[in-house]
Amino acid sequence: MNKSAESAVERTLLASRWLLLPLYMVLSLILIAFGAKAMQEFWHLATHLFELTESQLVLATLSIIDMTLVASLIVMVALSGYETFISPFDTVGEMEKPSWLGKLDTGTVKVKLAISIVSISAIHLLKTYLSIETLDNARILTLTAVHLAFVGSALLLAYVDRIVAHKAH
Repeated sequence: MNKSAESAVERTLLASRWLLLPLYMVLSLILIAFGAKAMQEFWHLATHLFELTESQLVLATLSIIDMTLVASLIVMVALSGYETFISPFDTVGEMEKPSWLGKLDTGTVKVKLAISIVSISAIHLLKTYLSIETLDNARILTLTAVHLAFVGSALLLAYVDRIVAHKAH
């Protein structure tokens, strides 16, 4: 391949990173959906507060916590992904950049993603245990096994990331 063709291929490949932008924008829109769903859940909670049992209140709270964890994960993936793969953030006027931005590499994001998935899985498992009278033992064992697989995967990812980081230094 001659030098000008190689240069054109490299420019095209570098420019293709901007194809990720619509995906990050969609993640931003999904945050709006999570916010609306959380408000709907809160409204339902507020209007039926005195009719709910303690268990139902805990389940509703866990649902909102679950949505918050997923929304936080979306922010982390969108911001760090944009900065890693598309373009570094310039500070916009008075807007403050999160302190962690620019410090996350793809390995760290994967580990944080895995930890978030374990947390979300734990919340779902807790919700299952709280409504145990409606589920059979086989389903509970299956959900517990899936959760433990997530825990094992997160530990393995963290261990591999630590090995890679240690070898890099």
